[in-house]
Amino acid sequence: MGEKITMGNNGVLNVPNTPIIPFIIGDGIGPDIWNAAVRVFDEAVQKVYSGERAIEWKEVLAGEKAFNTTGSWLPEETLATFKEYLVGIKGPLTTPIGGGIRSLNVALRKELDLYVCLRPTKWYEGVPSPVKRPQDVNMVIFRENTEDIYAGIEFAAGTSESKQLQHYLLNDLNVDYSFNENTGVGIKIVSEEGSKRLVRSAIEYAITHKLPSVTIVHKGNIMKYTEGAFKNWGFEVAETEFAEYTYTWGQWERTKTEKGQEVANTEQKEAELAGKIIIKDIIADNFLQQILLAPKDYAVVATLNLNGDYISDALAAMVGGIGIAPGANINYKTGHAIFEATHGTAPRFANTNTMNPSSVILSGVMMLEYLGWQEAADKIVEALSQTIKDKTVTIDFYNLMENATLLKTSEFADKIIAKL
Repeated sequence: MGEKITMGNNGVLNVPNTPIIPFIIGDGIGPDIWNAAVRVFDEAVQKVYSGERAIEWKEVLAGEKAFNTTGSWLPEETLATFKEYLVGIKGPLTTPIGGGIRSLNVALRKELDLYVCLRPTKWYEGVPSPVKRPQDVNMVIFRENTEDIYAGIEFAAGTSESKQLQHYLLNDLNVDYSFNENTGVGIKIVSEEGSKRLVRSAIEYAITHKLPSVTIVHKGNIMKYTEGAFKNWGFEVAETEFAEYTYTWGQWERTKTEKGQEVANTEQKEAELAGKIIIKDIIADNFLQQILLAPKDYAVVATLNLNGDYISDALAAMVGGIGIAPGANINYKTGHAIFEATHGTAPRFANTNTMNPSSVILSGVMMLEYLGWQEAADKIVEALSQTIKDKTVTIDFYNLMENATLLKTSEFADKIIAKL
Protein backbone atom coordinates (compact mmCIF):
# COMPACT_ATOMS: atom_id res chain seq x y z
CA MET A 1 0.00 0.00 0.00
CA GLY A 2 1.53 3.28 -1.10
CA GLU A 3 2.20 6.22 1.20
CA LYS A 4 2.67 9.95 0.69
CA ILE A 5 6.04 11.67 0.62
CA THR A 6 6.11 14.47 3.20
CA MET A 7 8.43 17.34 4.08
CA GLY A 8 9.93 17.11 7.56
CA ASN A 9 10.35 20.02 9.94
CA ASN A 10 14.10 19.75 9.34
CA GLY A 11 13.64 20.56 5.65
CA VAL A 12 14.38 16.97 4.59
CA LEU A 13 11.93 14.80 2.65
CA ASN A 14 10.37 11.84 4.43
CA VAL A 15 10.27 9.15 1.76
CA PRO A 16 8.44 5.90 2.56
CA ASN A 17 9.48 2.58 1.01
CA THR A 18 6.39 2.65 -1.21
CA PRO A 19 5.90 6.30 -2.20
CA ILE A 20 2.91 7.33 -4.30
CA ILE A 21 4.19 9.38 -7.24
CA PRO A 22 1.83 11.17 -9.64
CA PHE A 23 2.73 11.14 -13.33
CA ILE A 24 1.48 12.83 -16.49
CA ILE A 25 1.96 10.53 -19.47
CA GLY A 26 2.32 13.44 -21.90
CA ASP A 27 1.10 14.23 -25.40
CA GLY A 28 2.40 13.12 -28.80
CA ILE A 29 5.28 10.75 -28.18
CA GLY A 30 4.62 10.95 -24.44
CA PRO A 31 2.94 7.53 -24.09
CA ASP A 32 5.69 5.76 -26.06
CA ILE A 33 8.56 7.19 -24.05
CA TRP A 34 6.76 6.98 -20.70
CA ASN A 35 5.79 3.33 -21.14
CA ALA A 36 9.43 2.52 -21.88
CA ALA A 37 10.82 4.62 -19.04
CA VAL A 38 8.50 3.40 -16.30
CA ARG A 39 9.57 -0.19 -16.92
CA VAL A 40 13.19 0.88 -16.44
CA PHE A 41 12.36 2.66 -13.16
CA ASP A 42 10.40 -0.25 -11.74
CA GLU A 43 12.98 -2.88 -12.70
CA ALA A 44 15.86 -0.85 -11.27
CA VAL A 45 14.10 -0.26 -7.95
CA GLN A 46 13.08 -3.93 -7.76
CA LYS A 47 16.56 -5.26 -8.49
CA VAL A 48 18.52 -2.80 -6.34
CA TYR A 49 16.28 -3.01 -3.27
CA SER A 50 15.17 -6.65 -3.66
CA GLY A 51 11.49 -5.77 -3.43
CA GLU A 52 11.80 -3.77 -0.20
CA ARG A 53 11.04 -0.55 -2.08
CA ALA A 54 8.62 0.15 -4.91
CA ILE A 55 6.93 3.16 -6.48
CA GLU A 56 3.14 3.28 -6.67
CA TRP A 57 2.35 5.30 -9.79
CA LYS A 58 -0.71 7.56 -9.83
CA GLU A 59 -1.75 8.94 -13.22
CA VAL A 60 -3.05 12.51 -13.37
CA LEU A 61 -4.24 14.32 -16.46
CA ALA A 62 -2.90 17.36 -18.31
CA GLY A 63 -2.61 18.41 -21.93
CA GLU A 64 -4.61 16.88 -24.79
CA LYS A 65 -5.59 13.78 -22.84
CA ALA A 66 -6.99 15.95 -20.07
CA PHE A 67 -8.82 18.22 -22.52
CA ASN A 68 -10.38 15.29 -24.36
CA THR A 69 -11.40 13.64 -21.07
CA THR A 70 -12.43 16.57 -18.88
CA GLY A 71 -12.65 19.64 -21.14
CA SER A 72 -9.77 21.26 -19.23
CA TRP A 73 -6.13 21.40 -20.30
CA LEU A 74 -4.97 21.46 -16.68
CA PRO A 75 -7.67 20.19 -14.28
CA GLU A 76 -7.70 21.49 -10.71
CA GLU A 77 -7.50 17.88 -9.54
CA THR A 78 -4.10 17.53 -11.20
CA LEU A 79 -2.71 20.59 -9.43
CA ALA A 80 -4.20 19.43 -6.13
CA THR A 81 -2.60 16.00 -6.54
CA PHE A 82 0.87 17.41 -7.21
CA LYS A 83 0.47 19.68 -4.18
CA GLU A 84 -0.57 16.78 -1.98
CA TYR A 85 2.03 14.22 -3.05
CA LEU A 86 4.97 16.67 -3.44
CA VAL A 87 6.98 14.76 -6.07
CA GLY A 88 5.86 13.95 -9.61
CA ILE A 89 7.09 13.32 -13.14
CA LYS A 90 5.72 14.23 -16.54
CA GLY A 91 6.13 13.73 -20.26
CA PRO A 92 5.99 16.53 -22.83
CA LEU A 93 2.77 18.57 -23.06
CA THR A 94 1.11 20.42 -25.90
CA THR A 95 0.66 24.17 -25.44
CA PRO A 96 -3.00 25.02 -26.19
CA ILE A 97 -3.55 27.09 -29.34
CA GLY A 98 -5.89 30.06 -29.43
CA GLY A 99 -5.80 31.45 -25.91
CA GLY A 100 -6.45 29.89 -22.55
CA ILE A 101 -3.38 28.68 -20.65
CA ARG A 102 -0.22 30.25 -22.10
CA SER A 103 1.84 27.17 -21.26
CA LEU A 104 0.93 24.15 -19.20
CA ASN A 105 4.53 23.86 -17.99
CA VAL A 106 4.57 27.50 -16.88
CA ALA A 107 1.19 27.07 -15.18
CA LEU A 108 2.47 24.08 -13.16
CA ARG A 109 5.63 25.94 -12.13
CA LYS A 110 3.68 29.03 -11.12
CA GLU A 111 1.02 27.16 -9.16
CA LEU A 112 3.57 25.20 -7.12
CA ASP A 113 6.17 28.03 -7.00
CA LEU A 114 8.80 25.74 -8.51
CA TYR A 115 11.50 28.39 -8.50
CA VAL A 116 14.42 26.23 -9.65
CA CYS A 117 14.62 24.75 -13.12
CA LEU A 118 17.39 22.19 -12.64
CA ARG A 119 19.16 21.03 -15.79
CA PRO A 120 22.22 18.78 -15.37
CA THR A 121 24.23 18.38 -18.57
CA LYS A 122 26.86 15.71 -19.12
CA TRP A 123 28.03 13.52 -21.97
CA TYR A 124 27.60 9.76 -22.13
CA GLU A 125 30.25 7.84 -24.01
CA GLY A 126 29.19 7.03 -27.54
CA VAL A 127 26.53 9.73 -27.86
CA PRO A 128 27.05 11.66 -31.14
CA SER A 129 28.09 15.26 -30.53
CA PRO A 130 28.92 18.26 -32.75
CA VAL A 131 31.90 19.25 -30.57
CA LYS A 132 35.35 17.66 -30.37
CA ARG A 133 35.46 17.07 -26.60
CA PRO A 134 31.92 16.65 -25.26
CA GLN A 135 33.38 14.77 -22.29
CA ASP A 136 34.58 18.15 -20.95
CA VAL A 137 30.98 19.27 -20.44
CA ASN A 138 29.64 18.44 -16.98
CA MET A 139 27.51 21.27 -15.62
CA VAL A 140 24.38 21.70 -13.55
CA ILE A 141 22.23 24.68 -14.49
CA PHE A 142 20.10 26.42 -11.86
CA ARG A 143 17.68 28.50 -13.91
CA GLU A 144 15.39 30.88 -12.03
CA ASN A 145 11.91 29.70 -12.92
CA THR A 146 9.35 32.29 -11.80
CA GLU A 147 10.57 35.77 -12.77
CA ASP A 148 12.35 37.65 -15.57
CA ILE A 149 10.64 38.23 -18.94
CA TYR A 150 8.93 34.86 -18.50
CA ALA A 151 6.71 36.26 -15.73
CA GLY A 152 4.28 36.90 -18.58
CA ILE A 153 3.65 40.60 -17.95
CA GLU A 154 3.40 41.85 -21.52
CA PHE A 155 0.91 43.74 -23.65
CA ALA A 156 0.32 43.45 -27.38
CA ALA A 157 1.06 46.31 -29.76
CA GLY A 158 -1.88 48.60 -30.34
CA THR A 159 -3.83 47.60 -27.23
CA SER A 160 -5.05 50.15 -24.72
CA GLU A 161 -2.93 48.48 -22.03
CA SER A 162 0.22 48.86 -24.10
CA LYS A 163 -0.59 52.48 -24.87
CA GLN A 164 -1.33 53.25 -21.21
CA LEU A 165 1.96 51.74 -20.11
CA GLN A 166 3.88 53.62 -22.79
CA HIS A 167 2.19 56.87 -21.77
CA TYR A 168 3.12 56.27 -18.13
CA LEU A 169 6.73 55.47 -19.00
CA LEU A 170 7.09 58.57 -21.14
CA ASN A 171 5.20 61.12 -19.06
CA ASP A 172 5.53 59.95 -15.46
CA LEU A 173 8.93 58.26 -15.48
CA ASN A 174 10.51 60.33 -18.28
CA VAL A 175 11.82 57.27 -20.09
CA ASP A 176 14.10 58.15 -22.98
CA TYR A 177 12.57 56.03 -25.73
CA SER A 178 10.55 56.81 -28.85
CA PHE A 179 7.59 54.45 -28.88
CA ASN A 180 5.48 54.05 -32.01
CA GLU A 181 1.90 52.87 -32.44
CA ASN A 182 2.86 49.26 -33.12
CA THR A 183 4.93 48.53 -30.06
CA GLY A 184 4.38 45.62 -27.71
CA VAL A 185 5.65 46.12 -24.17
CA GLY A 186 6.91 43.57 -21.67
CA ILE A 187 8.21 43.95 -18.12
CA LYS A 188 11.30 42.24 -16.71
CA ILE A 189 10.89 41.16 -13.09
CA VAL A 190 13.91 40.39 -10.88
CA SER A 191 13.48 40.41 -7.10
CA GLU A 192 15.89 40.11 -4.21
CA GLU A 193 13.95 37.16 -2.77
CA GLY A 194 13.77 35.35 -6.11
CA SER A 195 17.45 35.92 -6.84
CA LYS A 196 18.72 34.92 -3.43
CA ARG A 197 16.72 31.72 -3.12
CA LEU A 198 17.92 30.60 -6.56
CA VAL A 199 21.61 31.26 -5.83
CA ARG A 200 21.22 29.82 -2.33
CA SER A 201 19.95 26.56 -3.83
CA ALA A 202 22.83 26.46 -6.30
CA ILE A 203 25.44 26.93 -3.57
CA GLU A 204 23.80 24.31 -1.34
CA TYR A 205 23.84 21.89 -4.27
CA ALA A 206 27.54 22.55 -4.89
CA ILE A 207 28.33 21.97 -1.21
CA THR A 208 26.31 18.73 -1.04
CA HIS A 209 27.85 17.34 -4.22
CA LYS A 210 31.37 18.64 -3.47
CA LEU A 211 31.59 20.64 -6.70
CA PRO A 212 34.33 23.27 -7.15
CA SER A 213 32.46 26.38 -8.29
CA VAL A 214 29.22 28.27 -8.76
CA THR A 215 29.14 30.74 -11.66
CA ILE A 216 26.54 33.51 -11.75
CA VAL A 217 25.68 34.18 -15.41
CA HIS A 218 24.05 37.54 -16.15
CA LYS A 219 23.81 40.61 -18.42
CA GLY A 220 24.37 43.08 -15.61
CA ASN A 221 26.66 45.16 -17.79
CA ILE A 222 23.54 46.32 -19.69
CA MET A 223 20.59 45.65 -17.35
CA LYS A 224 22.15 46.95 -14.16
CA TYR A 225 19.06 47.02 -11.93
CA THR A 226 17.71 43.59 -12.86
CA GLU A 227 20.49 41.26 -14.03
CA GLY A 228 23.13 43.33 -12.28
CA ALA A 229 21.12 43.18 -9.08
CA PHE A 230 20.79 39.40 -9.51
CA LYS A 231 24.57 39.14 -9.56
CA ASN A 232 25.00 41.40 -6.53
CA TRP A 233 22.35 39.58 -4.49
CA GLY A 234 23.98 36.28 -5.43
CA PHE A 235 27.37 37.38 -4.13
CA GLU A 236 25.70 38.73 -1.00
CA VAL A 237 24.21 35.30 -0.29
CA ALA A 238 27.62 33.67 -0.78
CA GLU A 239 29.44 36.11 1.50
CA THR A 240 26.86 36.33 4.29
CA GLU A 241 25.31 32.86 4.43
CA PHE A 242 28.08 30.57 3.16
CA ALA A 243 31.32 32.24 4.22
CA GLU A 244 32.48 28.97 5.78
CA TYR A 245 32.21 27.15 2.47
CA THR A 246 32.79 29.72 -0.26
CA TYR A 247 35.25 32.26 -1.53
CA THR A 248 34.50 34.93 -4.13
CA TRP A 249 37.22 36.53 -6.22
CA GLY A 250 36.24 39.84 -4.64
CA GLN A 251 36.77 38.46 -1.13
CA TRP A 252 40.12 37.01 -2.11
CA GLU A 253 41.36 40.26 -3.63
CA ARG A 254 40.18 42.28 -0.60
CA THR A 255 42.00 39.88 1.70
CA LYS A 256 45.23 40.29 -0.25
CA THR A 257 44.88 44.08 -0.30
CA GLU A 258 44.33 44.19 3.45
CA LYS A 259 47.50 42.17 3.92
CA GLY A 260 49.39 44.58 1.70
CA GLN A 261 50.16 41.87 -0.80
CA GLU A 262 49.78 41.90 -4.55
CA VAL A 263 47.24 39.64 -6.21
CA ALA A 264 49.08 36.37 -6.72
CA ASN A 265 49.12 34.03 -9.69
CA THR A 266 46.59 31.31 -10.42
CA GLU A 267 48.46 28.57 -8.58
CA GLN A 268 48.62 30.67 -5.40
CA LYS A 269 44.96 31.54 -5.76
CA GLU A 270 44.09 27.87 -5.98
CA ALA A 271 46.09 27.15 -2.85
CA GLU A 272 44.34 30.00 -1.04
CA LEU A 273 40.97 28.68 -2.12
CA ALA A 274 41.69 25.03 -1.34
CA GLY A 275 38.69 23.37 0.23
CA LYS A 276 36.26 26.14 -0.66
CA ILE A 277 33.76 26.62 -3.47
CA ILE A 278 34.64 29.49 -5.77
CA ILE A 279 31.77 31.90 -6.49
CA LYS A 280 32.35 33.81 -9.70
CA ASP A 281 30.36 35.60 -12.40
CA ILE A 282 30.45 35.99 -16.15
CA ILE A 283 28.50 37.97 -18.75
CA ALA A 284 25.97 35.72 -20.54
CA ASP A 285 27.22 36.24 -24.10
CA ASN A 286 30.80 35.51 -23.03
CA PHE A 287 29.60 32.43 -21.18
CA LEU A 288 28.06 31.05 -24.39
CA GLN A 289 31.55 31.32 -25.90
CA GLN A 290 33.31 29.84 -22.89
CA ILE A 291 31.17 26.68 -22.79
CA LEU A 292 32.68 25.92 -26.19
CA LEU A 293 36.22 27.10 -25.40
CA ALA A 294 36.69 26.07 -21.76
CA PRO A 295 33.73 24.02 -20.44
CA LYS A 296 35.86 22.43 -17.71
CA ASP A 297 35.92 25.79 -15.90
CA TYR A 298 32.25 25.53 -14.96
CA ALA A 299 30.44 23.17 -12.61
CA VAL A 300 27.27 24.77 -11.19
CA VAL A 301 25.67 27.69 -13.01
CA ALA A 302 23.09 30.08 -11.51
CA THR A 303 21.23 32.30 -13.94
CA LEU A 304 17.96 34.03 -14.72
CA ASN A 305 15.05 32.58 -16.64
CA LEU A 306 15.70 33.71 -20.22
CA ASN A 307 19.47 33.18 -20.05
CA GLY A 308 18.86 29.74 -18.57
CA ASP A 309 16.59 28.78 -21.44
CA TYR A 310 19.28 29.57 -24.01
CA ILE A 311 22.13 28.07 -22.01
CA SER A 312 20.37 24.80 -21.19
CA ASP A 313 19.57 24.04 -24.82
CA ALA A 314 23.02 25.09 -26.05
CA LEU A 315 24.67 22.74 -23.56
CA ALA A 316 22.24 19.95 -24.41
CA ALA A 317 23.25 20.24 -28.08
CA MET A 318 26.91 19.85 -27.10
CA VAL A 319 26.30 16.51 -25.37
CA GLY A 320 23.94 14.97 -27.90
CA GLY A 321 20.77 16.99 -28.09
CA ILE A 322 17.65 17.72 -26.14
CA GLY A 323 16.49 14.11 -26.60
CA ILE A 324 18.89 13.08 -23.86
CA ALA A 325 18.52 16.17 -21.65
CA PRO A 326 16.72 15.69 -18.31
CA GLY A 327 15.12 18.42 -16.24
CA ALA A 328 13.35 19.18 -12.99
CA ASN A 329 11.35 22.04 -11.51
CA ILE A 330 11.82 22.24 -7.75
CA ASN A 331 10.86 24.23 -4.66
CA TYR A 332 13.49 23.20 -2.11
CA LYS A 333 11.56 24.86 0.74
CA THR A 334 8.27 23.00 0.33
CA GLY A 335 9.73 19.89 -1.27
CA HIS A 336 7.53 20.14 -4.35
CA ALA A 337 9.25 18.86 -7.47
CA ILE A 338 8.17 17.86 -10.96
CA PHE A 339 10.67 16.00 -13.12
CA GLU A 340 10.19 16.18 -16.87
CA ALA A 341 11.33 15.33 -20.36
CA THR A 342 12.71 18.59 -21.70
CA HIS A 343 11.83 18.10 -25.37
CA GLY A 344 8.55 18.63 -27.20
CA THR A 345 5.67 16.33 -28.09
CA ALA A 346 6.75 15.56 -31.72
CA PRO A 347 3.14 14.71 -32.67
CA ARG A 348 3.97 13.29 -36.11
CA PHE A 349 5.91 10.50 -34.37
CA ALA A 350 3.16 9.71 -31.88
CA ASN A 351 2.44 5.98 -31.46
CA THR A 352 5.33 5.01 -33.74
CA ASN A 353 7.46 3.52 -30.92
CA THR A 354 10.56 5.09 -32.47
CA MET A 355 11.64 8.03 -30.29
CA ASN A 356 14.44 8.19 -27.74
CA PRO A 357 13.13 7.86 -24.15
CA SER A 358 16.44 8.96 -22.58
CA SER A 359 15.25 12.42 -21.53
CA VAL A 360 12.40 11.09 -19.42
CA ILE A 361 14.53 8.16 -18.17
CA LEU A 362 17.27 10.53 -16.98
CA SER A 363 14.64 12.83 -15.47
CA GLY A 364 13.50 9.78 -13.52
CA VAL A 365 17.10 9.27 -12.44
CA MET A 366 17.06 12.83 -11.07
CA MET A 367 13.81 12.00 -9.26
CA LEU A 368 15.32 8.90 -7.65
CA GLU A 369 18.30 10.98 -6.51
CA TYR A 370 15.90 13.56 -5.06
CA LEU A 371 14.18 10.76 -3.12
CA GLY A 372 17.54 9.60 -1.79
CA TRP A 373 17.45 6.36 -3.81
CA GLN A 374 20.91 6.96 -5.23
CA GLU A 375 21.73 3.27 -5.76
CA ALA A 376 18.84 2.79 -8.18
CA ALA A 377 19.66 6.05 -9.95
CA ASP A 378 23.29 5.03 -10.44
CA LYS A 379 22.28 1.61 -11.75
CA ILE A 380 20.04 3.13 -14.43
CA VAL A 381 22.74 5.58 -15.55
CA GLU A 382 25.26 2.77 -15.78
CA ALA A 383 22.91 0.60 -17.85
CA LEU A 384 21.80 3.46 -20.12
CA SER A 385 25.39 4.50 -20.71
CA GLN A 386 26.43 0.95 -21.62
CA THR A 387 23.47 0.56 -23.97
CA ILE A 388 24.50 3.68 -25.89
CA LYS A 389 28.16 2.66 -25.85
CA ASP A 390 27.12 -0.64 -27.45
CA LYS A 391 25.54 1.38 -30.29
CA THR A 392 22.13 -0.17 -29.67
CA VAL A 393 20.08 3.00 -30.04
CA THR A 394 16.93 4.67 -31.31
CA ILE A 395 16.63 6.44 -34.66
CA ASP A 396 18.01 9.84 -33.55
CA PHE A 397 21.39 8.39 -32.56
CA TYR A 398 21.32 5.63 -35.18
CA ASN A 399 21.34 8.23 -37.96
CA LEU A 400 24.51 9.78 -36.53
CA MET A 401 26.47 6.60 -35.73
CA GLU A 402 28.38 4.08 -37.82
CA ASN A 403 27.71 0.36 -37.40
CA ALA A 404 24.87 0.95 -34.96
CA THR A 405 21.83 -1.24 -34.34
CA LEU A 406 18.45 0.44 -34.71
CA LEU A 407 15.99 -0.15 -31.87
CA LYS A 408 12.39 0.76 -31.21
CA THR A 409 11.64 2.82 -28.08
CA SER A 410 10.45 -0.27 -26.21
CA GLU A 411 13.46 -2.30 -27.36
CA PHE A 412 15.82 0.40 -26.11
CA ALA A 413 14.18 0.05 -22.67
CA ASP A 414 14.57 -3.75 -22.93
CA LYS A 415 18.32 -3.35 -23.51
CA ILE A 416 18.69 -1.07 -20.48
CA ILE A 417 16.71 -3.47 -18.28
CA ALA A 418 18.89 -6.39 -19.40
CA LYS A 419 21.97 -4.49 -18.20
CA LEU A 420 20.64 -3.45 -14.78
